[in-house]
Amino acid sequence: MDRLYTVIFEDFTQRHFIKSFRKKYSEKNWKETEIDIVSMCERIDNFRIAGRVAIIKENDNYSICKLEFKVVGTKDSPRASGNRCILLEDKVNRVVRVLLVYSKNDFKGSNETEWWKQEVSSAILGLAEKFGQKL
Repeated sequence: MDRLYTVIFEDFTQRHFIKSFRKKYSEKNWKETEIDIVSMCERIDNFRIAGRVAIIKENDNYSICKLEFKVVGTKDSPRASGNRCILLEDKVNRVVRVLLVYSKNDFKGSNETEWWKQEVSSAILGLAEKFGQKL
């Protein structure tokens, strides 16, 4: 059996958008959703193979990935829900850091990718250096 990844939610993630998910959905549904996100991240290799995790940027040691998810108790599919997680996978230490959890309704402007890159780059110091350049 493969060794699971350790999953860490960044403080920035907890303080910002997760707070709005907790308000919008019941505490019970959000807690179950968080458990589902952790479970998917622990097995990120399997979800990448299944096409549920999109690799945005990658090198030998790290990957920036996007994971679509649905909130427990809602009827939408993960894709239709518009909910996303931006993840940093540390392949060497087998750690997945949840950098950002957001809904498509949360971002400002017309380019979702540029918006979340700006959010995580300004909040997570040293992230760009892991890739030797800007995200």
